[in-house]
Amino acid sequence: MKHILSVLSLVAALSLVGAAEAKAQNVQGKAVRAEQLANDNWLMHVTPQETAKYLLLPVEDKAPEAHLKLIVDGQLRRNIDVRMALHKIDYYVPVLLDEFRGHHLMVQAHMNIDRSNRGGVGSEICWANIRLSDTFDQTNRERFRPLYHHTPVYGWMNDPNGMFYKDGTWHLFYQYNPYGSMWGNMNWRHSTSRDLLTWQDQGVALAPDAFGAIFSGSCVVDERNTAGFGAGAVIALYTSAGDVQSQSLAYSTDGGRTFTPYAGNPILTADVIDFRDPNMFWNDDINAWNLILAVGQEMRIYSSPNLKDWKEESRFGLSYGNHDGVWECPDLFPLAVDKSSKTKWVLVCNINPGGPFGGSATQYFVGDFDGHKFTCDSAPQVTKWMDWGKDHYATVSFWGAPQNRRTVIAWMSNWQYANDAPTMQYRSANSIARDLGLFQDGGEYYVSVKPSPEMLAARGKKVSRPTEACELVVDLKGSATITLANTKGEQVVMTYDDDARTFSMDRTASGDVSFSEAFPCTTVAPTHGRIKQLRIFVDRCSIEAFDANGHVAMTNLVFPSEPYNSVKVKGGKATVYEIKK
Repeated sequence: MKHILSVLSLVAALSLVGAAEAKAQNVQGKAVRAEQLANDNWLMHVTPQETAKYLLLPVEDKAPEAHLKLIVDGQLRRNIDVRMALHKIDYYVPVLLDEFRGHHLMVQAHMNIDRSNRGGVGSEICWANIRLSDTFDQTNRERFRPLYHHTPVYGWMNDPNGMFYKDGTWHLFYQYNPYGSMWGNMNWRHSTSRDLLTWQDQGVALAPDAFGAIFSGSCVVDERNTAGFGAGAVIALYTSAGDVQSQSLAYSTDGGRTFTPYAGNPILTADVIDFRDPNMFWNDDINAWNLILAVGQEMRIYSSPNLKDWKEESRFGLSYGNHDGVWECPDLFPLAVDKSSKTKWVLVCNINPGGPFGGSATQYFVGDFDGHKFTCDSAPQVTKWMDWGKDHYATVSFWGAPQNRRTVIAWMSNWQYANDAPTMQYRSANSIARDLGLFQDGGEYYVSVKPSPEMLAARGKKVSRPTEACELVVDLKGSATITLANTKGEQVVMTYDDDARTFSMDRTASGDVSFSEAFPCTTVAPTHGRIKQLRIFVDRCSIEAFDANGHVAMTNLVFPSEPYNSVKVKGGKATVYEIKK
């Protein structure tokens, strides 16, 4: 008990119906007092000491959310929602106590429990298992945690946010819940990498404030000091999601390690409900900043000289593409057309629901942009998908990628079942990094998607069979079938039809598909020509397949009971490479 000290041994005291206050207790020198209030409310008093770095809260994923207020010296410091354990403990989440040291911390909790089918008042097991600790165990306990894809160290992750490249380092922020592995309590957490495969956790960068939770957004390096925070300052724009959605700014003068919210927030407001996910970039054509923002089922484009004062320039999308869901997480950038001197602009529009096989997906539009208005080349009814799998969403690009690359990362999940995926210590991973280009087919421009060069650098030695972290290079002679399987009879079947010019992936027998009716499926993509080679990236819970020319990308999660260890190819030959980790 030197390092982990019980805060509340309260079952007996709290189960006394009508008891107004549990007796003060002293657990190895830690003064703790708890009160039972009316209507399933509780009040806990904690005085953090030198060796207690964390307050550990027991979580049960299937429990309803409890609303906790963290009160310091009588002042409300933070609101969080936690699924406090009722019947069993799935895992613990930490509340960091450093900022509260030397102060009196109270935690007021409202349990929101239906008593008609629950135990008596005070029967919830969380009260006897809340703990103070000077450590929090982040050792991986999940067999499905990927080996070379980015994941949070613990907790929930969804959209990638604020990605930028600076001084040889890739910076990735992401939507993050520190208090559970289901969506909620949106923060930005920060990871960095030198190679797009090995990521270092840098902790929470932006936490909810008076304007609300921190939703998606973008970062740039303000090399010209247009915002006045210093040349080279990193500027973040993000959606503050409170009673309304508005756009806020924060700045960093230490390369993105720490951020200070701008005193003039919010910097952009509107009288609409869905108003979010700002993505900004410098535009030499107008010598100013542009911003694209998702508003309901359209995109709004703005300009600014200083990243603070924004003028609306135009709107796009009400009659274009897929409108079966809300438009989110936009991006707008130029790309060179393959085998041509032309440059076109690509407007990325993530949508949920409305994907080609249900749930969330990434659509895009190709056209021209003059700094004021985007004009789409395709007819309004044309819909183009960047990835034809079920598990590729919230795709956005890195600002400032080297060699003028347009490098993107996506959230590798689907809103149909993201909260139910069979992991608990963490949920969700990012796709591998991909580099984008443009090609033409049948008079239309399409985005090409290829694994980033860093994935080729990660290619290890040849091996005789698939492993839990590998790349398959499959050379095709024509129509072909590729079957990945394990000794349990679980398999993923990929089929290339040379006549129909389609590629498909069937995961209906891939392993655990029971957690959602929407999970077992076959996804199908047009190939825009013949496929002669496939690159297929396998990790513990994912398969990402690419035509070597970049004309097809397909990303699907899988949850096999054991790794796939055999590959059979009818109509071609597979070479298996380890991924260097």
